[in-house]
Amino acid sequence: MGDVVKFHKSVVQQAKSSDGFGKTLIAAVVIAFGGGAAGYYLLGDIPLAKAAATITKPLTAYGVCSGSVRYHCVVDGDTMWIGGQKVRIADIDTPEVSEPRCASELALGNKATARLVELVNEGPFQLKAWPGRDEDKYGRKLKVLVRDGRSLGDILVSEGLARTWTGRRQPWC
Repeated sequence: MGDVVKFHKSVVQQAKSSDGFGKTLIAAVVIAFGGGAAGYYLLGDIPLAKAAATITKPLTAYGVCSGSVRYHCVVDGDTMWIGGQKVRIADIDTPEVSEPRCASELALGNKATARLVELVNEGPFQLKAWPGRDEDKYGRKLKVLVRDGRSLGDILVSEGLARTWTGRRQPWC
């Protein structure tokens, strides 16, 4: 295992100056020899479609999205960017922050957003497919974020910051 870690560190250093193809190829090697899902976030520039099933802790932590460049960030309590791909957390609905209908919705939406930032930065999580649909009507990938067998969305629901998705939005005001 020590040889794998040494190899892994040297590959990451090489990847920093590599082009996109090299990073993809290197990630495949890291995944193959690193025992699983290490490659995606350790290298940081691999498209979501080529990412391993488990997202490991990023070199740069997620924050709240700002500006026009969105690569690894949280939009709101149920939407984020992962590797340049917009992802809708499929098993929950959270209050809107971009167009809230009342002050209490905005306040709760801001809390949900901040909590999602905390949750995704706490450690590795998996992206699980949403049964029956790959994308929503806005082109966002539908995924469930899971850590240690538990949905991160369920954590938000248990904390009163989200609702379980029922197939349609319901008012927060």
